[in-house]
Amino acid sequence: MVSERQQRMVALFEQHVGAELAGDLDTTMATMSDAPHLNHVPTMAGGVGQSEVRAFYRDHLVGKFFPPDVTMVGVSRTVGEDRLVEELFITFTHTAAMDWLLPGVAPTGKPVEMAVAVIVGFDGEKISYEHIYWDQAGVLAQAGLLDPAGLPVTGAESARKVMNPKLPSRAF
Repeated sequence: MVSERQQRMVALFEQHVGAELAGDLDTTMATMSDAPHLNHVPTMAGGVGQSEVRAFYRDHLVGKFFPPDVTMVGVSRTVGEDRLVEELFITFTHTAAMDWLLPGVAPTGKPVEMAVAVIVGFDGEKISYEHIYWDQAGVLAQAGLLDPAGLPVTGAESARKVMNPKLPSRAF
């Protein structure tokens, strides 16, 4: 059974993501605690504290999150007492700069499919942190920036298997 607090956490997180996608910096920041931190783990993009997180969101994420053709599908959500974990399947064409995902990389025009896990911590009634994980090698391979030949790297296949676990596993 989902508690009232857990319902409020989910609603706050959905408001937070909606504001990010809509380009609403003030609402995005209003969902966060006085001392938040944000870490996009594969690229270490983000910030610590209100001013750094606000600057990161303003300059690199809010309203610039994804190119216009993005689709995001929720795969699973787990809600604890002070933490929420969201698993997503995201697709887009890399037609815009995305410093949080591919820092310093000009748009490649390539399609990308990725599985993302977002761990969101709560302090009271506010978001205190986000830790966001994805397969960076897979993204780099799909963007044409890494040759996966001879490496234990996949591209879109690993993200697709999250959506459809019946797809074949890697053969060794």
